[in-house]
Amino acid sequence: METDRLLAGAEDGHTGDHGSGSATSRRDLRGSRRMSYSAAGSWCHLDGDNEDLNIQQAVVFIEDAIHYRSINHRVDASSLQLYRWYYSRICQWSLGTVIAVVLLLAFVERPSSLSISSDPHHRTIPWEPPCGATESVEMLCLIVFCLDLAVKSYLIGWEEFRKSKWLISYTVVVLISVIDWVLSVSMVCDEKLRVRRLVRPFFLLQNSSLMKKTLKCIRRTLPEIASVILLLALHLCLFTMIGMLLFAKNEDPKKNGEWELHFKDMTTSLTSLLVLLTTANNPDVMIPAYTLNRGYSIFFITFSVIGTYCLMNLLTAIIYNQFRGYLLMSVQTSIIRRRLGIRAAFHVLSSHRVQAESQEHVSVNTVLQVMSRINMKSYYKSAITMAAQQFAEQGYMNRMQFRRIFDELDKDCVKEHPPLPQYTSATLQKLQVIFSHYYISVLGNLVALANVICICTVLVLNSEKSTAERDNYVLEVINLCFILFYLFEMSVKIFAFGWRGYLSYRSNIFDGFLTILLLVLQIAIFIAYWLPHSQWYPSSHDVMSLWEMVRLVNMLIVFRFLRIIPDIKLMALVASTLLDLVKNLRAFAGVLVVVYYVFAVFGIWLFEGAIKPPPEMSVLSLENIISNFSTVCGTYEQLGYWPNNFDDFAAAIILLYDVMIVNNWQAFMEAYSRYTSEWSKIYFVCWWLTSSVMWVNLFVALILENFIYKWDRSHSCSVTDVEKIQYETSVQFMFKEQIQEPTEEELVCQLHQHPHLQLHW
Repeated sequence: METDRLLAGAEDGHTGDHGSGSATSRRDLRGSRRMSYSAAGSWCHLDGDNEDLNIQQAVVFIEDAIHYRSINHRVDASSLQLYRWYYSRICQWSLGTVIAVVLLLAFVERPSSLSISSDPHHRTIPWEPPCGATESVEMLCLIVFCLDLAVKSYLIGWEEFRKSKWLISYTVVVLISVIDWVLSVSMVCDEKLRVRRLVRPFFLLQNSSLMKKTLKCIRRTLPEIASVILLLALHLCLFTMIGMLLFAKNEDPKKNGEWELHFKDMTTSLTSLLVLLTTANNPDVMIPAYTLNRGYSIFFITFSVIGTYCLMNLLTAIIYNQFRGYLLMSVQTSIIRRRLGIRAAFHVLSSHRVQAESQEHVSVNTVLQVMSRINMKSYYKSAITMAAQQFAEQGYMNRMQFRRIFDELDKDCVKEHPPLPQYTSATLQKLQVIFSHYYISVLGNLVALANVICICTVLVLNSEKSTAERDNYVLEVINLCFILFYLFEMSVKIFAFGWRGYLSYRSNIFDGFLTILLLVLQIAIFIAYWLPHSQWYPSSHDVMSLWEMVRLVNMLIVFRFLRIIPDIKLMALVASTLLDLVKNLRAFAGVLVVVYYVFAVFGIWLFEGAIKPPPEMSVLSLENIISNFSTVCGTYEQLGYWPNNFDDFAAAIILLYDVMIVNNWQAFMEAYSRYTSEWSKIYFVCWWLTSSVMWVNLFVALILENFIYKWDRSHSCSVTDVEKIQYETSVQFMFKEQIQEPTEEELVCQLHQHPHLQLHW
């Protein structure tokens, strides 16, 4: 994944202007010889004395290429040390921890979320830290952000800083936060509005290149989305007016049910049909009219077919198409950055060697020395080192050979399993062949299925019995037999594959861990209750009842049944897609966290304490609800949604999640419009558009891309290949076949525009 944090993307620097030089300059570049350059403003011609600086620069450029970072930063010795320290694992983890801490302050600050329940009837007075506690932590975080901003600004230089909108925004956000912090402390933490809470998510955004690109993708998609939303609005208004004409107030009160509930005025009509667009109030919205005349159902069915099934799905198609197109361009920019970093590394390594005209070579020993200093994954380092050693006899490599050895970075990582152990005995060899066969795993799956069926049978037979009436003896004997088989299966696989071979399969790690855990629980049962027998009644034990221990064993056995996933091709494909989504969704999840955070802060500002339940009402007593408070069916009060409110940050997050699911979201919108203002509906509609319409469709787009890629890659694989071959599916790999490689002229043109490495050809 990309880790560019100094510059947001190609639009912020020169990295996206590939091939922008004139034809004359390109001819000059093609005829280039050796080069001289200036680092940090001091001009120098490279010789053997600067070889160590060349190696440092090459190391940094290659690390930039590995992580798809921009190379437009200072390249003098001290700046390179600072740059590598800044991108070290400990520094980045520390910065990420500080960002997490400053975001989590919202759960502790007033209104505090430190209470067991968010229900006003059960919520005790939450603990709130004294004034200055959270403010001190926040000031430490702001100091770290100031240092982060200073380091970034220094490393890229003033000229690049002025071009970076993200760094300028970073400066503004830090200033706003510091000013608001000073005002908060001066008011002894008694202020009603903390502006800095609203801008805190920016610290998370600016620290991830992919999050920035995701936002740009959304911004580019907005015009097309707006056209469909405008069509949806027209569709909604048209049917609203038709509905108000169809269900106008009648002289007969018995026929005014639809008008009274859903079409009484323009606002109610729009809200009812908007909720119907999400199917949240279907068929409730049409029941009063449908009761009188079944022909009225045509109106609601037509509205749903056009709006829900046509326009909403068209919106999904547009978002998917735009998202995929922009993601391809983003990956193209990333690949250009990788090629540019490798090209820059070759230049700084070859510049000190006096070569013949139009020839640039780099020594193999120098390349190996560079590789020994680079921080990268071990298997990539080994592959590149082995590729470089192939030129050891020649002693040097040219530009194309140098680039070719780094093509290993673009290859999939194929997991190789260690060889099987060698046994001298013929009997052991035969047993090894038997126990390493695929049918042993099939047999294990069948036994696991039988175990689950037995548990289901016992649960069905005992479903009406209390804990004391259950026959735990039978279930314990069944589990004991199956656990012994699982232990046998694990032992023979270790014998056949060896420890390293057994642990090289993820399914075996999962299976073995649960088997050992089941064995430990079984031993604990023996220690607590001795061996089971027919007159076994261990209910008198006080530590942990037998039923609780057996129930825990049963849950683990059911969970262990997931071991069948790698042995079914399509199921394994879906599971691997889900695992890849966990890796590739980090940027999308980060932006979703930002959106949740901002809307939660706005919700607290607008609706904190807006809904106050009657003090005599108890949510635990249905009789009190009926007798003490008259509620309409389906409303916020009748459904008991009191814990869903904006009284603290955690409760606001949960309420926003409930609205995103769109199940009964009209209850929240209607309640807050009654307790505050009709204008509050705008807040909920904006959140629905942002979360359910925009974000869910982006999520669907990424799932489609990931699954299609995995399906195409494994379509010709056998069932066992899905388990034996692990593909590292990244966003770059998904579009690898559609990416156009940059030309030599484009790379040289961009190198010539480097602000701190001024090349002379």
